[in-house]
Amino acid sequence: MEREVLVVGYPDATLADIAGPVEVFQGAAAVQGGYRVRLAAVGGGFTASGIRLDADDLREVSGPVDTIVVVGGMGFAEAARSPELVGELRRLAATARRVASVCTGAFVLAAAGLLDGARATTHWAFCAELAQRHPSVEVVPDAIYVCDGRLATSAGVTAGIDLALALLERDHDAALARLVARWLVVFLQRPGGQSQFSVRSRVPPVREPGLRAVLDAIADDPAAPWTVEEMARRAAMSPRHFARVFPRQVGVPPARYVERARVEAAAWVLESGDEGLDVVARRSGFGSAETLRRAFLRVLGVTPGGYRHRFRTTGAA
Repeated sequence: MEREVLVVGYPDATLADIAGPVEVFQGAAAVQGGYRVRLAAVGGGFTASGIRLDADDLREVSGPVDTIVVVGGMGFAEAARSPELVGELRRLAATARRVASVCTGAFVLAAAGLLDGARATTHWAFCAELAQRHPSVEVVPDAIYVCDGRLATSAGVTAGIDLALALLERDHDAALARLVARWLVVFLQRPGGQSQFSVRSRVPPVREPGLRAVLDAIADDPAAPWTVEEMARRAAMSPRHFARVFPRQVGVPPARYVERARVEAAAWVLESGDEGLDVVARRSGFGSAETLRRAFLRVLGVTPGGYRHRFRTTGAA
């Protein structure tokens, strides 16, 4: 059975948001068929990243379509205010098997009421705005992608490839997704809960030199015994003052920051080696495989074994 994938754009969309999912589904179609990919916009052709694209007129798409993918781009706010675009999306979504977005395309889906009551994500720079504009949406601010029932949303640009590969795997199997990923020279897909950035780069600018020194030291050696007392000593503060200042300037409590740094370190070990989980846990500062497992589920939403499998299967085929 041929599944129709309708990629929906609008003026000032991002070209990479379009190209990523298109290449994934077209790649799968080239290997074994099963997909028909169409690009559509209200009125037909439009400009994305300064490039004029040919497209079907969304108003003439009769449906039903299997998968709708709304892309992001600098024109997302104008697109979300378009009654015609929003109305056409509602019409087609009523009979579609699933609805997805890349980057700020989530704003367009939300404007159409398609994300009400659902978990969703978008580009990290727009998560707060999405939550503010659409309080009925449960925004997951740091995920690569989020799947909630028939709805799927992704972070910015290349995360659209991760999401499309995840949808492809759901439709078929990991082998096909792995093959397409290899042709595109990307990982099979990053786990949806994986952070959009490293833990250190997500921290807002920190004024206190002592705190900056602590953050750098944790990044250099996350497995060290980072008690509040030790971190306070490095920062030249009392433990009580440090415990107040750290979450105010960093955004999370000290223990949670250390946990995230250790998860990031463990993820790198899982990607790059074959050590057992007990060894990975010790190297990253968790002490035991069970503590490592609980931290991965809490931070990434996937087990260490599941995380390793994603990267191992990508390189194995």
